[in-house]
Amino acid sequence: MKILLAACNAKYIHSNLAVFNLRAYASEYRDNILLREYTINQQKDDIMRDIYRAGADVVCFSCYIWNITFVKELMEDLARILPDTDFWVGGPEVSFDAEKFLEANPHVKGVMEGEGEETFLELVKYYVEGRTQLEEISGIAYRDDNDVHHNGWREVIDLSTVPFAYENMDDFANRIVYYESSRGCPFSCSYCLSSVDKKLRFRSLDLVKKELQFFIDRKVPQVKFVDRTFNCRHDHAMAIWKYITEHDNGVTNFHFEISADLLREEELELMKNMRPGLIQLEIGVQSTNPDTIRAIHRTMNLEKLTALVAKIHSFGNIHQHLDLIAGLPYEDYDSFRHSFNEVYAMKPQQLQLGFLKVLKGSHMMEAKEEYGIVYKSREPYEVLSTRWLSYGEILRLKMVESMVEVYYNSGQFQNTLEYLEPYFADAFGLYEALGAFYEKKGYGEVSHSRIRRYEILLEFLEEYPQIPVDAAADRMIYDLYLRENLKSRPAFASSQKQWEKMIWKYRRDHDVAKTAHIEVFRDGKVLLFDYTRRDPLMNNAYVEEIILY
Repeated sequence: MKILLAACNAKYIHSNLAVFNLRAYASEYRDNILLREYTINQQKDDIMRDIYRAGADVVCFSCYIWNITFVKELMEDLARILPDTDFWVGGPEVSFDAEKFLEANPHVKGVMEGEGEETFLELVKYYVEGRTQLEEISGIAYRDDNDVHHNGWREVIDLSTVPFAYENMDDFANRIVYYESSRGCPFSCSYCLSSVDKKLRFRSLDLVKKELQFFIDRKVPQVKFVDRTFNCRHDHAMAIWKYITEHDNGVTNFHFEISADLLREEELELMKNMRPGLIQLEIGVQSTNPDTIRAIHRTMNLEKLTALVAKIHSFGNIHQHLDLIAGLPYEDYDSFRHSFNEVYAMKPQQLQLGFLKVLKGSHMMEAKEEYGIVYKSREPYEVLSTRWLSYGEILRLKMVESMVEVYYNSGQFQNTLEYLEPYFADAFGLYEALGAFYEKKGYGEVSHSRIRRYEILLEFLEEYPQIPVDAAADRMIYDLYLRENLKSRPAFASSQKQWEKMIWKYRRDHDVAKTAHIEVFRDGKVLLFDYTRRDPLMNNAYVEEIILY
């Protein structure tokens, strides 16, 4: 008897912690369990061929908003070529309407609801040994002939009883490794499924430290904690942050989703002395509108959050990623603009502008009529309009999101953007105008090289005669050389011909490395870009002003 656990990830660099946890929990039947990871970008025929050749008697798919249509289409075809195979599904996209899902997908045998470790183990026993019957297994809905049965949800488990999921890290080369030290969330954000189950549980710190050491010893590039609010228990978070600081291997980066306004002075003092790049923090702000915050059942002290983000920023060693969500209740276009500007002013390394997803099982789904939320009928169930925000305004925000992603989050235009912002009403206005320009020119419909993005930006500035184009071009040259020593200079760069002999003499007299670059700017300033000494946080070259003569 072979049982195949199949994951269809959004990208190759992602991995699926859930299927590895299921296999680890049912380790006594390891010889009966196969595990495969695919991506939704693969050809379905290739995946079908691989699953067919695996010869499994049972195939279990992990389902999320990013793969559910892909998985359903895959199973429908697999059922035609594997008529004697039982197909099971699990995950958040099928857990909250299991019976409805089975009725709509007659080729699927059953659904595992919620946490699946114990449920999967009992299913394995059912198939391998026949020791149980399906009607005895809680946490499932299943098909028996033409009838659908629902056995009720299973109680959540002690997280410390789940064995460590990882073995051979060679399988995760060039991929993100996910890890959880807690499940559940103490907060009640109405758009999030983590708020549905209030049973917050923590993994034993002894286990956590042992498992983190496994990653540290193998110099895994990045470990991403999937804990919904990592620092909701101070002693738990502090113990882990202390451990990774004391056992830092100089390579591994740890990513945490936190609530910034829960941070204490003790944690900040520890962060201040961490290696640059040891940790990165993702902070969900979502909105700065007090009415919105109340409506989505969040608790946030904006003044405290702003001060804490600024303090962490002053350390110069921690990457901060701040999130906003468009389409929330009571947030109209102008209100979102205000939220954007307030978060942008915090100067995070990344600003994620996302759009509300109306998820099955969430409180937002229940309140959709009250808030007039119209959303896509298929995954990812993204907002189309609300009582406060029209579809046309959503489209405008989509262009702002695109411009922020290209020009801000890439980190490749930092100095250029800082120079341009004062010429616009506010930071949002810059990205709004740039997005409108991309639409007018049709530039949003094609991909562009890095240099082309700079050229488009210069073309955009031609519509603003009050902005000195040469000065802006010099900022772009500065940003370009911060990242790399260009093999060929862009057309908008100023000529260096008159300075060549002086640059050559300076290099000889000061034994400047061949890999370094010296640039003379239009205002006469001379900068040396040293790529052997990079900023460990942003990977930018070390820059110093020099005198050629």
